[in-house]
Formats: sequence, structure tokens, C-alpha cells
Amino acid sequence: MNRRQFVTGAAASPALLRGAAKRPPNIVWIMADDLGFGDLGCYGQSYIRTPHIDRLAAEGTLFRTAYAGCTVCAPSRSSLMTGQHTGHTPIRSNPGGVPILPGETTVAELLRSAGYATGLFGKWGLGDIGTEGVPWEHGFDEFFGTLHQAHAHFQYPRFLYDNAREFPLPGNQDQGRKTYANDVIAGRAVDFIRRRKDKPFFLYHSPTMPHFEPHVPEDSLAEYRGRFPTGKPWSQPNGRLKAQPDLRTAYAGMVTRVDRYVGLILAELAQQGLDRDTIVFFTSDNGATLPELGETFFGSAGDCRGAKGNLYEGGIRTPMLARWPGRVPAGATSDFIWYFPDFFPTAAELAGARHPAKLDGISVVPTLLGGKQKPHDMLYWELPRYDGKTREFLPGIPMQAMRRGNMKAVRPKQNGPVELYDLAADPTESNDLAGRKPELAARFDQLLRAARTPPRPQKEPPHPWWEARS
Repeated sequence: MNRRQFVTGAAASPALLRGAAKRPPNIVWIMADDLGFGDLGCYGQSYIRTPHIDRLAAEGTLFRTAYAGCTVCAPSRSSLMTGQHTGHTPIRSNPGGVPILPGETTVAELLRSAGYATGLFGKWGLGDIGTEGVPWEHGFDEFFGTLHQAHAHFQYPRFLYDNAREFPLPGNQDQGRKTYANDVIAGRAVDFIRRRKDKPFFLYHSPTMPHFEPHVPEDSLAEYRGRFPTGKPWSQPNGRLKAQPDLRTAYAGMVTRVDRYVGLILAELAQQGLDRDTIVFFTSDNGATLPELGETFFGSAGDCRGAKGNLYEGGIRTPMLARWPGRVPAGATSDFIWYFPDFFPTAAELAGARHPAKLDGISVVPTLLGGKQKPHDMLYWELPRYDGKTREFLPGIPMQAMRRGNMKAVRPKQNGPVELYDLAADPTESNDLAGRKPELAARFDQLLRAARTPPRPQKEPPHPWWEARS
């Protein structure tokens, strides 16, 4: 792989290093897939049990205004890995399998250069097998899971990738459904802690739930069956994924099973005596998916407007919890506004490393440690339209959003007009102020246009292997 020099930007703060442990902290980033913040007990959920995630909130800090990198999977994960918002990050849309390329620096590469063991267990989504975008070429010592996001749709795939090797799942051949992939993935994440405990490590655990395919083993279904009205069944028009007649029960079971994995990781950290040496984050890769289907029973997006796929609050707001015993305040809540591009500089400061200068994120270490810091000047998101047949971005200005303080501008459609919302007075984005504040709307329109660079062509993988092989 390309070896990179990390010689510019900010290093660890003296306040962090005073009285620090002999080694920098382990960093654990747990990221669910399509989970809404309202699905968690610590954010007000009353039907779905999430005791281990709620424990993270009780023993750490809960952020009430945190955001994903984008409103869909791949660009959000690209933003997380590169520290760039979606006006700059290399992957801007979500056709599947598009790789990050050599020369595009990731946080995993920085942490590995700082002496960390690095492991990714679960969904990658930034480059399929046979491309330059595989995780072991972008900073991860170990990878176990799914590369292409369509592979991740299947809860009982035929195999997972163990780096470049196919790892068959027993009983899943010939459309069998015996081995639940996320259980195996979580086991490997726990084993990574056990094997890598003697040096600092970065564990990125990315289960593929509660993203659809909405299926979960019987023990998770049994916990919720009959506890609430069934609701509408779910099926995919093309039948590629298995239909689910009891969507609410399956969804609740998937969320609680993700919580189970969090509990396994916390238990292993305690077993290895690493609790006080490890900062654990929990989040989700974009806004809630259920409201996208008109399913609002669980209140996955709270009172927010929108859902996965758009740039209203419901599409980009995400849960964010951070726990580091003795360092991150316990039982605290914070309204500090931050998002995925901030993870790269934050991880760099935690590791005592220097990060590249051209990042869009800021380190939030002062906030994590209970202090104060200067807020973002602005946060930016976009989602350009992409033509899967021509493999080109459609011309014009993409769907965009920008937040500056309490004011948020949204361009909900490509080449469409800008809407304007005061989130302090109107958190549900119900009252578009663009008509009453035309000068401010025009200023935001200029800022939105200036915040981005044209996306590079999205180099897709050579073959749609998942249709035949999953």
C-alpha cells in the first residue's frame, strides 16, 4: 500500500496528555446500520430493549445533536474514514462497490502509523474485492465482514471475507439460513480485543443491522413477538431479499441483537482490564430507515422531519455516545454539534498523532473530556444524483444541506431552491423561512455552492458478483 507521512495539523493537547496512561487509549467505534437515535432507550425508546447501549449513556456522555456524514451508507462511511465532508470526500453517492483509491488517506492509516493495531469487523462499503478500495490496503491490519454493501444486505450470506479470503458460513450454502453473519462478525471483534490487548488498538465494529434484510434468529424474535401490533409486512419488489411478515418484531429483535454485541465488547474490555484505557463510541451510519417506509411506530427519528435518503434532520441525525471511564463525564448530555468528519482529527488527538491539514472535521476531544471549545463554523452535506447506467453524476447542483449555528439550509432536490429553517425555534423543520428571509436564503445558496468541489468519476467494480454469489 501507499505509505503516507502525517506531518501537518494538530497533535495531542497537553491537557489530554497530563496524567495520561503509559500508552494512548484504545479507540472502539461501534456503528450500527440504518439505526435511528429514537430506537434506543437512552434516547426515549420504550418498546425496544437496549440495556448495554443505555449503559454507555449512563457511564459516558450522550450527544443530542450529532450527525452522520451523509444520509446514505457509502458517502457517510467515506466521510468517517477520510475526515472530509461530502462536498470533498471521494465517494459521494451510493451505487455500491465504488472504491476509495490509493492516495486517499484514512483514519485507520493514521492510527496504524501511530502504532495502533487496526481491525474492521462488519460492513466496509468503500471498495469491493478486486478494487483498490479494500480495507487492508487502507490501513486495516485485519478485516472480517462484507465489502460490497449489497453483500451486507443479506443476514445469512454464503460467505464473509476474511481479508481477501472467502470465509464460508456453515449451513448457508444453497440458500440455507443457519449461520447468522453478524453473530460471527461480533465474535471476531471480541477476539480482536483479546489478541491485541497488549498494544493500543483501533476496533471498528460495523454490524449490518438493523439495515434490511429484516431477519434475526428466533431467540431475538421471541423476545418481542406479540408485544405490539404487527404492522404492515415487508417485501422487496424484486424478491432479492427474503420477505418479512412481522417487520416490527424483526426490527426490534435486530436492534436488541446489536445491543447484545455492544455488551459482548464491553464485557471483553472489562475482562482484559482495559475499561479505563479505552474510549468507546456508539453511533449509526445515517438517519432512521423505518420512516422512509412510512413506519413510525417506534419513533425511530423522534420528532425530526425526514428519514434516510434526504437531508432533513431525520435523514442525518444519529445517536452518538462516548464512554471513557475517568475521562469522559459519566451520565452527561451534550448539545455540542459534531459529525463524522470530526472523528479523524479526534482520533488523531487521542492517539497523540498529527493528522493531515486538509480535513473538514475538528477534534472534539475538549468536548469529550467535559470542557468547552469553539464550535464548527458550518457543517455540510450533499448527495449528488448518480446514473447507474451511464456511471456519471447528473449535472447541476446536488441535494445539499448546511448548518451554521441554529440556522440550517436544505436544498431538498437536485437543482432545486433552498429552504431555510431555524432549528432552535423550529426543530421539526416545519416553517420554511426562505420566503421571509430572502437575503439570508440567497447567502446560504452561495455558501452551499462554494462548499463543494466537483466529485471525481466513481470508478465502479468490474462485475456485480453479489447477484450470483450471495
